[in-house]
Order: sequence, then structure tokens, then C-alpha cells
Amino acid sequence: MSTATTADRGARRAPVRRLTVLYDADCPLCAFLRDWLVKQRQLVPLDLVPAGSPEARRRFPRLDHTATFEEITVVADAGQVYRGPAAWVVCLWALRQYRPMAHRLATPAGAVFARGAVIAASRYREGLRDRRVAGAGGGAYRREDGWTYGPREGWTYTGPAACDSGCSAAD
Repeated sequence: MSTATTADRGARRAPVRRLTVLYDADCPLCAFLRDWLVKQRQLVPLDLVPAGSPEARRRFPRLDHTATFEEITVVADAGQVYRGPAAWVVCLWALRQYRPMAHRLATPAGAVFARGAVIAASRYREGLRDRRVAGAGGGAYRREDGWTYGPREGWTYTGPAACDSGCSAAD
């Protein structure tokens, strides 16, 4: 697949044996998609790493980690970097059930559809972010508010009790 970003087209041609998907762990949509990817049968192993995390920075010290929060970023084991629609296509390409779809999305006609899907997801994320910033809730959980996310447990509140006057969190 030749879906790497323009800056990475010069990367040596090598078989892709493993992909690292950098995702926004604070985004409910991204966390849902991360869980979905983990459950799929993988032809190419996917490592899912929170964007901007110490692990991401250790693995990819030269990567622009701020940009990884703006759009999905996938890094192949030979150093190829995929962003935006190309990143989604390469993720689908790694999955057994979705590889044929990835080949269709890699065509010029399919690329238009893939771009539209990424734009829709981006707008949805912006809406979630706007609701969090405005304090409107909408099911947005934030780490700074005491929430943690685990793939098996989902979102769990681990912060201080809601009441400092002796009541329990269950009250």
C-alpha cells in the first residue's frame, strides 16, 4: 500500500510486520475504536499506544507528538508514518476481515469515501471536545476529573469522593 504521507514516501520499501496505532486515550470515540481494533483478528499485529504518552515518546522520539492528538497516526515497523485517512486504511488493511475493504479504500474512488469518514469522525470529536470545554457533560469523562479508562472495565471513577463532609461516593 502506498498510502504514507508525502513526507514519508521516501521511506525504504519494506514489508510491514507490525503497526503502532497512536490514539487519544481521553477521547471516548478513540477509546471505543481502540477496543474494537483489539477485538478484531489481525493479519498484522497492532500495538495500540496512547498518543503523547511516555511509551509513545520513547518509541518515536522524532515524531511530532502534538500532531498525533489532531488525527490518528500509525507508525509501521520500518518507519513509515500514516496519518488521517491513510492511517485508517492501513488499520483496516491489518485486519483479516477488513483487508479487502482497505484495498477498495486505497483506490482513488475509495479515498474520497475514506476522507469523508475521517472528516465525520473529526467533527464528532470536535463536538465532544466542545461539550467538555463548555461543561455540558454529554458523557465526556476526563482524567483530570478523576476518571480512568481500561479496555476491560471501561470508564471508572477513581478520584476523591464527591462530598468532603463525610458522605461516601455511593451517597
